[in-house]
Amino acid sequence: MKKLEGKVAVITGGTSGIGLATAKLFHAEGAQVFITGRRQAELDAAVAAIGKNAVGVQADSANNADLDRLVETIRERAGRIDSLFVNAGGGGMLPLGQITEEHYADTFDRNVKGLLFTVQKALPLLAKGASVILPGSTTTITGTAAFSVYSASKAAVRALARSWILDLKERHIRVNVISPGPVRTPGLVELAGNDPAAQQGLLDHLASQIPLGRVAEPEEISKVVLFLASDDSSFVNGAELFADGGMAQV
Repeated sequence: MKKLEGKVAVITGGTSGIGLATAKLFHAEGAQVFITGRRQAELDAAVAAIGKNAVGVQADSANNADLDRLVETIRERAGRIDSLFVNAGGGGMLPLGQITEEHYADTFDRNVKGLLFTVQKALPLLAKGASVILPGSTTTITGTAAFSVYSASKAAVRALARSWILDLKERHIRVNVISPGPVRTPGLVELAGNDPAAQQGLLDHLASQIPLGRVAEPEEISKVVLFLASDDSSFVNGAELFADGGMAQV
């Protein structure tokens, strides 16, 4: 039997990278999949790539009106949520001394505000025993130059998970954090700009820091998210699961 047969799964930021890979895997494992994305053309392409009955909702997770529309769409078309992967987020790099108020606000709006209100607005639809998966980062336990604001936002996500499992214990809703190491995604390589040589240089540098000697592919991380979404992890709650090739463990 498929691991998510008959389940309803929601993945924010599902148009590329880890989000899209996870949406494809969830769909293959039997879930009815809803994804969000900020750009309609990319959203339409992702829905087509995922497969039959996938639903795309154009939404910016930092916009509460967009989140209300997302929740209403899910209510009308599925009536509940069994797995919620709050994948949308991101952030750029600026060293201390160059950090701006705009940089801070954008990072925390995307990674903390958007995440918090996505979960809160989804609460009425979360089924008893549902799984909520939040995106963490290895940067919460290892320092990264020029990435302090992003790292702080991901530390906030980790703290939210610890408290939310207490808020939701009566409904048996599990909340866990998946913390990938470097993954070959558009969001990562674009940190090096648009030059392909610079992008490959970044990937090579990161690979040299990882005991496994390479960066991850999005499909590898999606399998860990599937574990947290499925009954295979039925007694895993409030945990932070690192999928980092050992990078943050040595």
